[in-house]
Amino acid sequence: MGNCNLRMDNYDPTVSLNRQNFQFHYPIGKGGFGKVWKVTQKKSKTTYALKEMLKSRIIAKRSAHSVMNERRLLAILRHPFIVNMHYAFQDRENLYLVMDLMPGGDLRYHLSKVHKFSEEQTKFFVACLVIAFEYLHKNNIIHRDIKPENIVLDDLGYAHLTDFGIARVFQPENSNETSGTPGYMAPEVLCRQNHGFAVDYFALGVLGFEFMTGRRPYLGKDRKEIRDAILARQVQLKRSDIPEGWSLEAADFINKLIQRKPQNRLGSLGVEEVKEHAWLRDVQWEKLFDKNLNPPYKPPVADNFDSRQVMNGWKDEISSSTKEASNQGLFNGYFYDLNLQSEGVNYTTDTSKIEKKI
Repeated sequence: MGNCNLRMDNYDPTVSLNRQNFQFHYPIGKGGFGKVWKVTQKKSKTTYALKEMLKSRIIAKRSAHSVMNERRLLAILRHPFIVNMHYAFQDRENLYLVMDLMPGGDLRYHLSKVHKFSEEQTKFFVACLVIAFEYLHKNNIIHRDIKPENIVLDDLGYAHLTDFGIARVFQPENSNETSGTPGYMAPEVLCRQNHGFAVDYFALGVLGFEFMTGRRPYLGKDRKEIRDAILARQVQLKRSDIPEGWSLEAADFINKLIQRKPQNRLGSLGVEEVKEHAWLRDVQWEKLFDKNLNPPYKPPVADNFDSRQVMNGWKDEISSSTKEASNQGLFNGYFYDLNLQSEGVNYTTDTSKIEKKI
């Protein structure tokens, strides 16, 4: 299960891709740099999600490294429980990232509708993410931005992990890597300490807490307030906190994930201790991996996104064109074509070589 098929992409593309290769239907999401569109590739008639990112916004937000990092990582990753890349290309003004289409929408959207998930639904989402973590961590990659917005559902209700902008190949000295979403960040990241794969399990615990109670364990208006809340006390679910219909095993699982000290956290010794916890012992891992189960949460057939949020503009004002031609060099190598990769171009399974490019 989850064997790595890592691929290197240090070749010069011989086939050009451009916007005209795709039929744009309508926006289905919005990020910090642009919109996500539902598109159909004209030649293959295959439908995808296409992330269109304005270079000037990326440069203004000093995020060129992040978008290049995401493309490089996605070029070496392929798994049924992550959102996989099929193409990447650029023109003078935009970057384009063509991904698996996940019509079920993200869990933030659904959480805003239902406020809480049931224990059965939460366990299913958690198990999907554990399978994704197993693949990433065995291949030395920390996601570092686990949150409901970055978990998307396919049409059946299986959860997939997306957004690898701040994911990293693990390095022992990484205290300078402090990006993330404060409400889901592990204490060691908030406190600018070296950190490992356990940060993803802390965020998984925050998700479980939020799905159970409708709120996160540590609250605050900004990063400092959340850090202070974490440092002030160790939050744990008490018996009185457990909603009707939830088990003690579920609360124990969450409590062990949100331990402030990484060495005390479930998952610090690897994925097997997570899978062996009493709450997950009945998960049929092989059937889940093969998607032969009946997901307990079914996304509606209709579009699963907030059209108002998608159509809203940005609060800041950034020019729609790059100001200096020299800025284009920041995006050298922003290209990917899965069809070329499948022909066997320069593959590797050595992640130590990948970090040099990232």
